[in-house]
Amino acid sequence: MSLNLDTVAALATPAGTAALALIRVSGPAAAAVAREVLGRDPEPRRARHAPYRDRAGIEIDDVVATFFAGPKSYTGEDVWELTCHGNPYIAQRILEDLVARGCRLAEPGEFTRRAFLNGRMDLSQAEAVMEVIHARGERALAAARHHLQGGLGQRLGEIVDRVLGVLARLEAYIDFPEEDLPPEDRTLVARELEAIELMINRLASTSRYGELLREGVRTVLLGAPNAGKSSLLNRLLGEERALVSPEPGTTRDYLEERWIVGPHCLRLVDTAGLNLAPAPLERLGIAKTVERALGADLWILVLDATQSTAPELPAELQAKGRELPVIVVQNKVDLASAGTAPLPWPGASVVRTSALTGEGLEALRSEIIRRVDALGYDPGELVAVNARHAVALAEAATGVAAARAQWR
Repeated sequence: MSLNLDTVAALATPAGTAALALIRVSGPAAAAVAREVLGRDPEPRRARHAPYRDRAGIEIDDVVATFFAGPKSYTGEDVWELTCHGNPYIAQRILEDLVARGCRLAEPGEFTRRAFLNGRMDLSQAEAVMEVIHARGERALAAARHHLQGGLGQRLGEIVDRVLGVLARLEAYIDFPEEDLPPEDRTLVARELEAIELMINRLASTSRYGELLREGVRTVLLGAPNAGKSSLLNRLLGEERALVSPEPGTTRDYLEERWIVGPHCLRLVDTAGLNLAPAPLERLGIAKTVERALGADLWILVLDATQSTAPELPAELQAKGRELPVIVVQNKVDLASAGTAPLPWPGASVVRTSALTGEGLEALRSEIIRRVDALGYDPGELVAVNARHAVALAEAATGVAAARAQWR
């Protein structure tokens, strides 16, 4: 049964000009509004082509209207959906007429909120709606869809069921103290609490990968001035996004672009060249480079293959490079004549490329996918909790750990 007494309407497709636009109406008066506009009772789950006339009888557009009777609808209420031509003026005219007929404009996220309040989805599924909309990359979309289908809620339900089982045993000790329960029952409770804590911690451990899925892998391109960082960025993106010049120091500030590679979404950051004797303006750009690099998940260190020495890195970056996955790109191999520069970190992988000719780019893409896969991705785990989930799970784990300590 709906908890809402008013009927809301809103555009369900992005604002702007398009082939089609979808307007959704939800609430107790949705059927009456549909009847008033169409001149007949709407048939549930049957699309009907009809003219849309406003209250003055003026035809605004041809629409395809579909009625979904509650509770078997997205929101659990009566829902009427109208597909009109994607002219913003037409959509606005229809919305204004719906308001004149007694609807109010829906608040952001209100349809999904109503679905949650009416029991059509749990809170994790409601959150997953936005995850699906904003997913960038195959694995982000797979995780979001799994959440939307109730995967996270099911995992949490399993934990809750086991907690309730422990509580039932504890209540038996409290309610029937005169009946000595066998020692094995105490052992069973201890084992069950340990298992519950492990389940919670495993779920909480997916928050790191969840952040990478939702926000993208922060990937910073580092290197000396004129090593070819901007040229490499343009090659990877497939467009001239960064300015490129033979003159060193062209990039003075960082530039960030999203890039889909394999199943992953990366936030590629082109940075100012690391020059240990910079001009005042260049020094500001290098400070930004260091700041972005220290917050990165992956580094791509671009070296000039025509030079026999690697650039000297600031001390904080040298230390950070021992903690992060690093791909060393020896660029300009089409011009290389000098010896290979020594690697700053022994564990770094090396790819030889030419941003000018495209040589080695496929090998670089493959290496990026391999290194991102190693950032914590578990192919058998589709659940990836968000920050709110992680905080709640940490509190739950603390409570279970306290219960274990008390039970000993």
